[in-house]
Amino acid sequence: MPPQIPPNTVSPAADGAQGDIGRRIARRREELGLTREETAHRAGTAPGYIQYLEDQPTATPGVGVLIRLADVLETSVAALRGGHAGRPPGVGRAGRYPPALVLDTEECRARLSTHGVGRLAVDTPSGPYIGPLNYSVVDGAVVCRTAPGSAPAAADGARVAFEVDHIDEALSQGWSVLVRGRAHAVTDPAAVRRLEELAYSAPWAGGEGLVWLSIDTADISGRRIKVDL
Repeated sequence: MPPQIPPNTVSPAADGAQGDIGRRIARRREELGLTREETAHRAGTAPGYIQYLEDQPTATPGVGVLIRLADVLETSVAALRGGHAGRPPGVGRAGRYPPALVLDTEECRARLSTHGVGRLAVDTPSGPYIGPLNYSVVDGAVVCRTAPGSAPAAADGARVAFEVDHIDEALSQGWSVLVRGRAHAVTDPAAVRRLEELAYSAPWAGGEGLVWLSIDTADISGRRIKVDL
């Protein structure tokens, strides 16, 4: 007997979507601090169905369910389907004549605080360096931990740029925030303890002897591209 598929679900062969949709639903739900019950209520479905989607690797919900879940989870259908996985950013079609809206300082700081990964740009003896860093915002500064001797660690005392962004290729819109300021290593024991207590992002670098880097955010600006659908 073939397995029973819950309502509002189509077979992978019929839909053509690939990827672990349930994993993406669960991860995004947890990022927003939502329970399965809250997610189900907002999406107009049953908690048991949300559990089914998250627990069954082969589950492929119908388009209607995905649209409601994407709305509840503040994401896009393409992101839940994994449509962005395995391809470089920027291949989506750009919107036609989209306005470039300037973000004020307050909104720039708010968006900076919601992310955990950005790109650090710094000049080095061998040429410009741009690399990803997971970071936190503590006392208005961008802070991160990095390995001694690395390019980010060598930025101590230098003027750097730090950028975060979010691109939704399904809707051809997104935003970016740019910080330009001086970086400095944090070595004072009391300051280090405070960062260890307040920083919420653990370093990808791992290992022992990591150093703290703080970037002043006095010079902050941002842009947002919004396409009216």
